[in-house]
Amino acid sequence: MNKYVQLTQDERVLMSYLRWQGLSYAKIAEQLGRHRSTIYREFKRNSCHHIDGAYRPSKAQRRTRARRSRSRRNAQFTSADFALICQYLKQKWSPEQVSGYLRRQGLRTPSYETIYRYIWNDKFYGGEMYKYLRQSIKKRRKRHNSNDSRGRLADKRHISERPKAVETRRYKGHWEIDTVVSRASKDCIVTINERKSGFVMIGKLKDRTTDSLNKRVSMLIERNPGAFKTITADNGTEFNQYKAIEAVHDVDFYFANPYHSWERGSNENLNGLIRQYIPRGSSMASLTQQHCDRIANQLNQRPRKRHGYKTPEDIFYGI
Repeated sequence: MNKYVQLTQDERVLMSYLRWQGLSYAKIAEQLGRHRSTIYREFKRNSCHHIDGAYRPSKAQRRTRARRSRSRRNAQFTSADFALICQYLKQKWSPEQVSGYLRRQGLRTPSYETIYRYIWNDKFYGGEMYKYLRQSIKKRRKRHNSNDSRGRLADKRHISERPKAVETRRYKGHWEIDTVVSRASKDCIVTINERKSGFVMIGKLKDRTTDSLNKRVSMLIERNPGAFKTITADNGTEFNQYKAIEAVHDVDFYFANPYHSWERGSNENLNGLIRQYIPRGSSMASLTQQHCDRIANQLNQRPRKRHGYKTPEDIFYGI
């Protein structure tokens, strides 16, 4: 069997001329000593369909070179290259974070689209790398009663009273707080997320009471004294004793509108990331503060696109 040889530029010029003369694909193939299917595919693939439908040999040649170049470029990445990429994927980094971070380190890396293709190809052949991708299928419950009565406390500061500079994310010291619950046990966690850097702290709670929450939040604040100016919470009853925290720490609490999750977008996004480590419906009874700290450390060491692929830890500590 003869090995297939790509069409040359001279052949493409002759094809264009013969077609202009009115010859059929079969006749052109006969003139060039090629199979008629080769000629048909060439005209179909490289004609300028979006302009006038004509076949231009110079443009066809450029398209062929570009396709060949892309193919060679992708082949440059070896199994060793993807072994490094897989190490970061297993830390639950997204393909975009992996690609951006490696590029920032000056390392040769495929695009995040190529990494996604690698993951799905791996899945097709029975691999499990896809399991490390973030899954964010979230069920939303219907809100039947628009007159919400949760967290109606006297003197509670509304989010509209919060300093406008907080919205810009230009300054550190402004945090969002939330709890993530488990349906399988009363154990839960509290998450505190710094808006500018994305730096996170996670605390284990034995239950969702104000007493448990206040003790743990105070312990987390004391890890970075002076780093807290404001904290924005939702209207959950676990935050009802927020004044006890304000009395001990130099921080002001603000409260978002009920069911306006976008007003605490940083924390809502964070809680979705945490579900990679603590799947929805799983029990938190065996979760310890050490486990929470390890999860927080991994999240704080993930490069972020909005930071030019620096990590939240880099931004928070000014590295």
